[in-house]
This record gives sequence, C-alpha cells and structure tokens, in this order.
Amino acid sequence: MPEYKLGEVEMKFADIIWENEPIASGELVKLSNKELQWKKSTTYTILKRLCERGIFQNVDGIVTSLVTKEQFKSKKSEAFLEENFGGSLPSFVAAFASGRKLSKDEIDSLMKLIEESR
Repeated sequence: MPEYKLGEVEMKFADIIWENEPIASGELVKLSNKELQWKKSTTYTILKRLCERGIFQNVDGIVTSLVTKEQFKSKKSEAFLEENFGGSLPSFVAAFASGRKLSKDEIDSLMKLIEESR
C-alpha cells in the first residue's frame, strides 16, 4: 500500500511527473533541474524513494504513476481525517465551520454532496 505523505518539495516533484507522464527519466532530470534546480543524483534519489513508496514506477527508463494525483489527494485527505478527527467527517466539518460563517455556495455544495451520498 502506498505511503500518502510527501514533503513540500517531494510534492512539487510528484506534480512534475503527474503533469508529464509517461516521461523518460532523462527528461525528468532536465525538468527537475529547470523547475527545482536539482542535480541528476537528487532527481534519481527522490524518484527511487517515491517508487519505493508505491506512488510511481520507473520501468526501462520510463516513469509513470501507480497512483493518480486525484487518488493520492483522496487518500491523503482520508488519512488526515482519520489522524485528526477519528475518521469523523461531521467532526471535521464542525471544526472547519466553527471559526467562520459558511457562504451560501459552500452550504449548497455541502448539501448537494450529502444528497448525492444518500
């Protein structure tokens, strides 16, 4: 099962892959140098780490994702909810809304989501 925690720089690197996949590893090195000012060794070190976490794969020099960006964000959100609110979506929404007034559009969006989930 993939690990759904990435640091800020790892997330920027992951975004480069998601936006350009499938991508040759040599091209990824060039993009990482341009976007992140990384050397070749840094790119391959971080790529290896993310492959070991089950998020990407590097097969015959072609890098592709094993997890889409949307899947990653969804699982990361689930983990956050579990860690911080015992998995309770109502507790999260209550905490989120307690410090501010929800707009009509936000309330409508939440109501639509609830109705679609019934």
